[in-house]
Amino acid sequence: MVQSWKVSLSAFWDRRILTIFLFGFSSGLPFLLTLSTLTIWLKESGLNNTTIGLFVVVTVPYTFKFIWGPMVDRVRLPFVTSILGQRRSWALLAQGALVFMLLGLGSSHPEHHIFETALWAFGVAFCSAIQDIVIEAYRIEIIDENQKGSAASSTYLGYRMGMLMSGAGALFLAATFSWQIAYQVMAAFISIGILTTLLSPSPQTLVFSPAPHLSLKHIAPHNRFWEWLKSTYGPPLQELWQSYDWRVVLAFILFYKVGDTTLNVMNTPFLVELGYSKLEIAHVAKLFGISAMIVGGFMGGLFLNRFGILSSLMLCAVLQILSSLMFVIQALVGYNLNVLIITIGVENLTCGLGASAFIAYLSSLCSVPHTATHFALLSSFGSLARIILSMGAGLLADILPWPLFFTFTAAACLPCLFLLIHASHHFPYKHSFLKALPQS
Repeated sequence: MVQSWKVSLSAFWDRRILTIFLFGFSSGLPFLLTLSTLTIWLKESGLNNTTIGLFVVVTVPYTFKFIWGPMVDRVRLPFVTSILGQRRSWALLAQGALVFMLLGLGSSHPEHHIFETALWAFGVAFCSAIQDIVIEAYRIEIIDENQKGSAASSTYLGYRMGMLMSGAGALFLAATFSWQIAYQVMAAFISIGILTTLLSPSPQTLVFSPAPHLSLKHIAPHNRFWEWLKSTYGPPLQELWQSYDWRVVLAFILFYKVGDTTLNVMNTPFLVELGYSKLEIAHVAKLFGISAMIVGGFMGGLFLNRFGILSSLMLCAVLQILSSLMFVIQALVGYNLNVLIITIGVENLTCGLGASAFIAYLSSLCSVPHTATHFALLSSFGSLARIILSMGAGLLADILPWPLFFTFTAAACLPCLFLLIHASHHFPYKHSFLKALPQS
């Protein structure tokens, strides 16, 4: 499906795309409030680095979203589901609970009651993970085939805007007023998501599939849990793995994350070693970089609408290799602001393009009525791959000189391109919008 630029651009002008953008904002807002923003508050409260490091445990619900996926797909909420539908009822429940958890976290006192703060933070992460699952499923089910690209781009841009608000915005409020005020204002911003939930339409394509009745009376007690587990997770997993070659899919997700993850993790330590000041890093790598990333996200949606997912993924794979090679040039040149601007621009533009294409690709693998389970499972594997690659990147950077490290990163992106070219028949061509290239 190769469309004109005019048709591709017009796909953004739809109320549903605006809804997806606002949902993305609501989804991205809580993320940093349990990570970097919270760690600054903990540090100011006098906690030691060991305790602050252990707080990463409260973000576990983000990694294990696939556990709650079947619940979101199959459990009907009393009264609310019949009025708002399956997706919007769960979204409203998660958002209402999220407001409560954020207010509780803001009113806690980590310097005196650290365990209480940890419980509130875990509650925020749990409710946020549920909201993420619902919003992703809603996005996949509400849009038409020709809007996949603009939808992926909009949710990415909204998510980034939400993170910007809970990062820089929350820090500004905390510096001006207090941490309590900052978290209260962030809780108030969740109302954007609540209003979007109440005013947006329900997906018409969702066919509700209640959990089949399973009698456990005649099953041995020690086997009941496993029987329930098979009946809950078996059907969505079976449908996913029978539709695609899961080895190719998981390998692609892993290798697609190599370039993006290693550059994001190691670019700041690399720039510090080259002698760039905090102010230079802030201006070029952060402000200019974020702007380039936003442009990349929008361009990613436009390219997805224009050429389809397969062509966009190939473009992003090539750009990831180019990004790594730009860092090789930067390492050889050393301190040079002009080269830094080009390097950061290419990296963040690629990051925005790649994120939109990756979201669209994962979405294309999901199918009704197990949309939430499928996306949660695939995105959780993506998160696990990011963690593993982040750990390996630091170790490799200590062993290799920077030019060789970034050369290795570029080479590690090649399997992703190989999979796209030589294993494209494993990609989900049952979705017509993926047929971006003529097949021999």
